[in-house]
Amino acid sequence: MTIVTKKEIRDQVWDEMQSQGVGRFPFPIKGRIPNFKGAEAAAERLAEHPSFLEAKTLKCNPDAPQLPVRLNALRQGKTVYMAVPRLREKECFICLDPKTIDPQNFRKAVSIRGSVKFGKPVAPDALPFIDLIVAGSVAVRKNGTRAGKGGGYSDLEFGIATQLKRVDPKTTIVTTVHDAQLVTGRWKIEPWDIPLDWIFTPSETVRCKNPHARPKGVLWNRLDPDMRRDIPILDELG
Repeated sequence: MTIVTKKEIRDQVWDEMQSQGVGRFPFPIKGRIPNFKGAEAAAERLAEHPSFLEAKTLKCNPDAPQLPVRLNALRQGKTVYMAVPRLREKECFICLDPKTIDPQNFRKAVSIRGSVKFGKPVAPDALPFIDLIVAGSVAVRKNGTRAGKGGGYSDLEFGIATQLKRVDPKTTIVTTVHDAQLVTGRWKIEPWDIPLDWIFTPSETVRCKNPHARPKGVLWNRLDPDMRRDIPILDELG
């Protein structure tokens, strides 16, 4: 099977989603973790799964397609940690604690803007142990290979949490995507790429068999110099 680049697979998925008309606001979906029709159904599949039901704390990406995941988590009494975009603050996570938010405001709280109002900024070293990671994706394979939008922040967040022992091999990593994002193409796996344990689409629950190895921390020798300069926590860890 021909190996494609991550850029090629992202472009293929974005184009296919546009062709099928399954993208959803915000537009354009290109260049983003794409929101999709059926995001709520995929989130419901996840919400009924043992990995979600048993989790007390989860880290979830702040993108639109995972908003229903964050909402379900608060409704189930789980604490949600969202990363500040691009990790640009020293307190680069926002804690959404359902015990301190009026349930009437849950829907507002899980949006990017609302999380700032209803959540509490938290530094990485103040994070508790994370039971479940929800990662936004552009393209995924059934073996657990994942391609994000290309910024590398989800992978870096995992590396930071691993370095601080806030996650371990038992921490489950999942994603919710449209069926059009579940692909068969192959691309090169980098040492910092995080693998998935489970994939949830509106119509399917996929257990990823034989996912590749997880990064064991921040890969300092492979870190983008701009990231090292712009992300405060890296100064402290490095």
